[in-house]
Order: sequence, then structure tokens, then C-alpha cells
Amino acid sequence: MDGSTLGKVPQSPTLPGSGGAKRKFDVADLYGEGTAETGSADLGLDEKFRKAYFWITNCAIITPFYDIEYEDGCSISFKLGDSGADLRLPSDISFSSFVLLPLLTLLARRKCLFVGGPGRGKTASSILMGVIAGYPLKELKRAIQHGQPQMTISDLLGSPVPQDLLKSETMRDIRISWKSWLSMRVKIVDEYNRIPTRTQSALLTVMADNYAEMMDQVYECPESAWFLTANDDAGGGTYEVIEALRDRIDVVVHSLHFNTRFIGELLSRVESGIKPEAAVPPEIVFTEAELDRAYAAMLEVVIPPPLLRRLEYFAAQFEFFEAGGRQFEYRTKDNVKLAGLELSRLEGADGGKDRTRDLGLQTKNGVSVRAIMTSIVYIKAIAWFRGKAEAGLDDMRNVLPFVFHDKLVQNQDAPWFEQGSNAVYRVDRISWLRELFDLSCAEYDRLGRDGGDPVAELLSTFATGLEGVSAEACNAELVKIERELATMSEGRKLHGPMYDEALTLKYLHQRYTSYHKWLSWRS
Repeated sequence: MDGSTLGKVPQSPTLPGSGGAKRKFDVADLYGEGTAETGSADLGLDEKFRKAYFWITNCAIITPFYDIEYEDGCSISFKLGDSGADLRLPSDISFSSFVLLPLLTLLARRKCLFVGGPGRGKTASSILMGVIAGYPLKELKRAIQHGQPQMTISDLLGSPVPQDLLKSETMRDIRISWKSWLSMRVKIVDEYNRIPTRTQSALLTVMADNYAEMMDQVYECPESAWFLTANDDAGGGTYEVIEALRDRIDVVVHSLHFNTRFIGELLSRVESGIKPEAAVPPEIVFTEAELDRAYAAMLEVVIPPPLLRRLEYFAAQFEFFEAGGRQFEYRTKDNVKLAGLELSRLEGADGGKDRTRDLGLQTKNGVSVRAIMTSIVYIKAIAWFRGKAEAGLDDMRNVLPFVFHDKLVQNQDAPWFEQGSNAVYRVDRISWLRELFDLSCAEYDRLGRDGGDPVAELLSTFATGLEGVSAEACNAELVKIERELATMSEGRKLHGPMYDEALTLKYLHQRYTSYHKWLSWRS
């Protein structure tokens, strides 16, 4: 590979025959914003992102792995080895998570953690994202925060101006020389699990709330895409990562091994002396305005109600824990955690459910609001990247494992892992989460959830508002709610989705009851 090959972006469309995604008129187009230097006047922003992806995978990073698979009809599959390892050949354009997920993180302004052994391209991929976002390579490298055991808050955020320390009478009069990386829209933290706990707390404030604080001074940071690296998948290192900091990470990407059949590519790079990050073609470099417009366009992708119902059904599987409390609302895994107990001490009182089929028993916790919101953003992002105006089931299936990677804590003692060849899922978390989603969808289909949904109908009626609703109509809704709860109580085992639906019905019952009381008072 020579410099001319490395710096070239093919002119052919990434989605042949589609004509590219339709662009909405933007007033910035009248002024040619961002087109003169990047040559993107004829490109939709989704097409430009796809060209960036294919340039990285084909020219910059050696990652011959396509673990985000899409199908267009039947695919071919081969069984290899004594274990019958399944090698599938996807029938539609598929992608490498190592490149696609960081690129979607840049688009969605989220936080991506690379995990894997040293020398697998984690930092190099992060740097490429910064160059594509328009930052000069030298500035970007100087702005990387390298985790190390002696890192102080001043090393991370900045330090007071020395003369102000001598002259100022109050803390507020002391100026802070803030670190330049705080103002950047791409932030890279290398080996974040080597940062001392106290400094992690300062980093958490920047990640979570977009501001830095020191000596009563506050620095407001812009919305940014974050790229963090760690050599240990378990989050270990010199210091244990605080739980709140880990929770702020949106997706986890594995750095897969180097395929030795590509050593010849390494030879070419050594002989040419050219580094990919120094040869990024200007055609795939984004301006700040382009990234803003791409983000706004991504949010317009539609997630249809049937697809959203599958996400609801999946997310509802995990928090419910029958022995978690006496009152109905407190029967959750989080309640057990707050009590300082292990789930294993209470798992015997699970109501006689089939412990091999209950998906909730495979985790030690439930799904947080933040994780669900993150999954919605990435589902929209991957669909937009693929030129779709509406997300599909395959988009959701491909995204959720990376979002919930560190969000759902695996209960490795669950009986399901002892069945057949399921033990391998203890180490392959991405495949385990994808299997969980597939099992959830299979149960969803078995129960015919796309058909009648009484709870959804009751919610839809309630969403029209209570203003003007008569006492008779209110009573009719109360009767419907009580009938549905009576149907639920007819001998069926209680699982996570039913638990959430029962609580929803109680919520609706209370709202109608309160409104009925108000009508009685008014009359």
C-alpha cells in the first residue's frame, strides 16, 4: 500500500442502486457550508459516514471481521471443527463492530469503551475518530488523557494561575488554566482503569454533566463523543473503576485478535512509512456543522410501535425478582441489592417457575432508564447509517448486545448455562445478549404480542386525557383494568413483562380513581 492508495476514497456509492439517502433541505446548503474543503457537496451525510466506514475498514485498520451481520434472503452456513462451530456468510452488507460502533458513537455523541489486549488498535481507532471529526493529528494526540496511577485532578482538568494564588482574596478570584481537551468534541481517555479513584470522580463529572469544577470555578464543556480504552474486559486495572463511571459508558467494543494472514499488509505499512491516521482523505473529514446536522437527521429515524414493543418486552425480563419484597412494587433485584443480600440466598422462593426458561434468572440486575435511552439512540444511528428512514428488527438485534454489555450483570450460576452447549455464553457476552434477545422475541411471537394488547389499549385511551371524561366513562375504564388484572391472576406464573404490565394497570387504576374522587367532590 502506498500513500496514494491509502488516501483515496472510491467514488462508487456505498449502497449501489439506492441513489443514496434522501436529503432534507438545509439553509446551510445555500452557503456551501462544509463543502469546499471536504468535497461533500454531492454526498448525503449518511453516505459520507458510510464512505468513512469503508475507508477505515478497507484501508486504515486491519479488521477483517464482520460480526454485525445483516441478511437479504438466505445465507450460507458452514460447520467447522469437532465442536461444529458455525461460520455464517451474511447475504447483505455487514459490518465490523470495531469500526462501526465508534463511528456511530461519533455520530450520536455518546461514550464508547474499547476493551482488549495491548497493541490491538484501540487507541489508533479512537484517534481516527478524532481526525474524521476535523481535529489536527498533533492537537489530537496531545489531548489524549493517559491513565496512570499518579494522575491528579489537576493533571486531568487544569491548575490555578500561580499569581492568582498569591493575590486573590477569595476562591472565586482565582483563575483556572483549564486543559484544552475539555473544549474538544472528541475526548479520548487511554487506559481509564489506571486512573486513581478520586480523579475518576472528577472525570465522572465531565462525562456525566459536561462540566469541570475546580476551586469554585466551573468550565462548561460541549457535547462530545468519548472514546475510552481498557486492557481488561472486567474493568480491572491499577484501580477498580467506580460503578457510576462504568454506568456512563454507552457501548463496549471488543478489540479482536490480529488475523495473521494479513502480515503482508503490516509489511507494506512498515516499508511505506505512512500511518493511516496521517493520511485521512479530506473527503471523509466532517465539519462541526456537518456533525450537528447528521445528529439531527439521525434522530428523525422512526422506530415503529411493533419494534418498540419488542424492546419493552425484552427490557422487562430482568428487574423482577419474586422474592425481592413483600409489597408488589418492591419485588425487584435492586431491592435485594439495596438490602445487601445475594440473589442466590433467595432464589428458592421463585414461585415454582421453570428456572431454565425464565430469562430474568440469567442476570443479577435489571435495565436502567439510561441504558434504554442509549439503546434507542444507537438503534436510530445504525438505521440512519444504513440509509433507512425506519429502524428494523435486525438493527435492534445488532445494537443491543453492545449497549447492554456492561449494563446486564450475568448470573453465571443460572441453570440455563448448564444446558447443552450454553456454557460458552459465560465468556461470550455479545453472543449471550444476542441469544437473550432472540429468546425474548421467540416468546413474544409465541404469545402473539403483536396481536391484541389490552394494556396498550388502556394506555392509549388514557393518553387522550381525562379532561371532560364523565364519571360513567371513568367507571368503565376502572372495570376494564380490574378485569385484566383478574385475567392475569388466573394461575399463570409471574414473569418480568407481566410484572411491569400489572404495575402499569395499578397506575392507571389509581389515576382514574383519583379523577373519580375529584368528580365526586366537584359535584
